[in-house]
Amino acid sequence: MHDSKVKHVQDQVKAWKADGMKSGMCTARPGWMNISFRRGLYKKTMRNIEVNLIDILNVDTERKIVRVEPLVSMGQITAMLNPLGWTLPVLPELDDLTVGGLIMGVGIETSSHKVGLFQHCCVSYELVLADGSVVKCSKDENPDLFYAVPWSYGTLGFLVSAEIQIVPAKKYVRMEYFPAKSRQKMIERFEQETNKGSGNEFVECLVYSENSGVIMTGNMTEEAEADKINPIGYFWKPWFFKHVEQFLRIGSAVEYIPLRHYYHRHSRSIFWELQDIIPFGNHPLFRYLLGWTVPPKVSLLKLTQGETTKKLYEKHQVIQDMLIPLGKLDEALDVFHKHLKLYPLWLCPFMLYNLPGLVHPAGHQDEMYVDIGAYGAPTAPGFQAVPATKRLEEYVLKVKGFQMLYADTYLSETDFRKMFDHKLYDTMRERLQCHKAFPEIYGKINRNVRD
Repeated sequence: MHDSKVKHVQDQVKAWKADGMKSGMCTARPGWMNISFRRGLYKKTMRNIEVNLIDILNVDTERKIVRVEPLVSMGQITAMLNPLGWTLPVLPELDDLTVGGLIMGVGIETSSHKVGLFQHCCVSYELVLADGSVVKCSKDENPDLFYAVPWSYGTLGFLVSAEIQIVPAKKYVRMEYFPAKSRQKMIERFEQETNKGSGNEFVECLVYSENSGVIMTGNMTEEAEADKINPIGYFWKPWFFKHVEQFLRIGSAVEYIPLRHYYHRHSRSIFWELQDIIPFGNHPLFRYLLGWTVPPKVSLLKLTQGETTKKLYEKHQVIQDMLIPLGKLDEALDVFHKHLKLYPLWLCPFMLYNLPGLVHPAGHQDEMYVDIGAYGAPTAPGFQAVPATKRLEEYVLKVKGFQMLYADTYLSETDFRKMFDHKLYDTMRERLQCHKAFPEIYGKINRNVRD
């Protein structure tokens, strides 16, 4: 049915043209359905195009490719691929993240230090353009469009399918936990494990205080020591970040986690945001009796969120991912502590390749970066969300880093264009006659168009 669903998108775009192109276009998917805690006001004023593309289309083990529609989620992909013995090189951890969101936005996982961001695992994209035509692009076919699509937030066309690399999967992930009780030792071990020439398919760090954290490394394996197997995804198990925290007390350890449990290890507690929603959610009694009820869908939380709750979140919560060069990690942690004093923090290293597009290293050479994820209620004295976020943005811009755009951004348009290289993007916007069809990226992500 894929072709007929694509034709439905084309027909709607052609009808928009026939109606005089009175406003721009966006998908009809309600804002409450996406994984971001924000909703786009722009959907109320733009032409909504139905894009009901939710299927895995093909698994080609000879070409080592899976072809999927944009609303396919990471939960669908692991449920399909892992039993077949395959997985994605980069498989972001939350179940409900979609392929389209990870391409048009950004996707990262603990394997990204080896293979880059989610976009770097994509082989081709299929889009419906502003004139209603369908085009396929790859590094060899329409390469300018191929490199312009990632981070473009649906402002070049409607993504209708993508081909993504697949790699062999194994049954378990052998996890090693390395606690560190000083900033220096934590950063040294994190950089050491990140930059290992071989091994360490997965690397991350949870920072629990200004001077303590747990570095984790993982490698897929078919064999496991029976007494060290830990299926952390079961509803009665402790939340993963709480499980990891214990190693600060008991020391280094090794365990084996079933692969799919590993991939979705942060889903049950939505990293650690669920502790602010259900403070007793990690209590053993709650887990055993009601653990199967969580996590609530982010979409449900957004759909049922009242105005007062929304304002409380905006005033007292931060949900941000900042991407900075790995060499700046020490000073960046100081900046986050000063303006947020929020723990845990998530550290995920990734290789940023020097490829055309909106995001690439300033020095025009491949460079290791790190994602600092801050989620929750900051405790910095006098914390105010807007000024604190602006200070973080100023720092990230200064060190030639990037802000993930699913969250609130207060960058001016000038600074936004300094942070993201628009040269290729602007060329494609002009070539594809996007100006009446789609707003620019800034017109979709700046705070003024967010609910």
